[in-house]
Amino acid sequence: MERSSEPLLRKCSNGQDSLASSETTFCQEWKSVSSMAAPMVAVTVSQYLLQVVSLMMVGHLGLLVSFSGVAIATSFAEVTGFSVLLGMSGALETLCGQTYGAEEYRKFGNYTWCAIVTLILVCLPISLVWIFTDKILMLFSQDPEISHAAREYCIYLIPALFGHAVLQALTRYFQTQSMIFPMVFSSITALCLHVPICWGLVFKFGLGHVGAALAIGASYWLNVVWLAIYMYYSPACQKTRISLSSNALLSIPEFLKYAIPSGLMFCTRVSNELGAGNPKTAKGAVRVVVILGVLEAVIFEEEMKYYLCTGIARGGGFQQIGAYVNLGAYYLVGIPMGLYLGFYLQLQAKGLWMGTLSGSVSQVIILAIVTALTDWQKEATKARERLVENSIKTDNALA
Repeated sequence: MERSSEPLLRKCSNGQDSLASSETTFCQEWKSVSSMAAPMVAVTVSQYLLQVVSLMMVGHLGLLVSFSGVAIATSFAEVTGFSVLLGMSGALETLCGQTYGAEEYRKFGNYTWCAIVTLILVCLPISLVWIFTDKILMLFSQDPEISHAAREYCIYLIPALFGHAVLQALTRYFQTQSMIFPMVFSSITALCLHVPICWGLVFKFGLGHVGAALAIGASYWLNVVWLAIYMYYSPACQKTRISLSSNALLSIPEFLKYAIPSGLMFCTRVSNELGAGNPKTAKGAVRVVVILGVLEAVIFEEEMKYYLCTGIARGGGFQQIGAYVNLGAYYLVGIPMGLYLGFYLQLQAKGLWMGTLSGSVSQVIILAIVTALTDWQKEATKARERLVENSIKTDNALA
């Protein structure tokens, strides 16, 4: 009787230990993800408000043409420029996140420098597109005066584009190391200084909407300078500090491999654990992110669901799947549904919004299924193999 009861008791104890371990891991991940999520919201909102403040300043000029031109230019610049850079910089969430988890600190800095160079080069064709903003807008029957105002605003916004490129790379640099405070401080400080800078350029110097565009560029570059100073002088960044080396340029093809799908998609915590070879912890991080996303979705609805699912995709390194899902969800579901509801059923703006919402819902459902079916042990193994393979390629290239 005693012998037969021992395995049962031991099995029960192992089950309790496993449950306790799972609960402990979940609590730890909840704390880790939550401590990053709230400050990153402050960072993102602060950076976004720079353009909002400039638009408000132009609105106080009382010139309808300038205000309309800036409003259209802001949307045009966001779609053709800022969002592209934001999406492409997401490649660092995979590369830097997994490299940092594997403690390959030298490569961490190389990837960041590679991203800065690549994103700056991407800014060149985007700038060319912005120069012809008026002609592009008039092709869609926009008012000529408003189109010219939009073109002028976009041209003077080009310095902000390059600043935004460097800023997004630095943001991922700090984010993948869970160094949130420097970003929060620099972003909020830049926003606070942006208000008087914008006011001075728009009203004091009489530059109007041109001054509003220049103010955004100045604020972005101030943010970049503060983060760069912190990186070069803080002991916390000693191991991963960016080195201006030509060897980093060898990583451009690898960066583009993830950056292009990321640009089409538009989670750091997941990539850290995969790089470190901790599939269970990565899975735990995904569980926490999904739960947080559901809670936040009650307030922010589909937007938060979108970011949590695409964030997990970037962290896991399967951007190509996310890109296909995005294209299918919006171009095969969202746009046709919006056109049908908005024009055929005469729901107008409500119909267009419902179409966009249907695309977001489709995207979230598909990405949630992909996430749920992911073999995290396999992903951790692939991450380690990729790091080893890249190390061998780099060493051979240097030899």
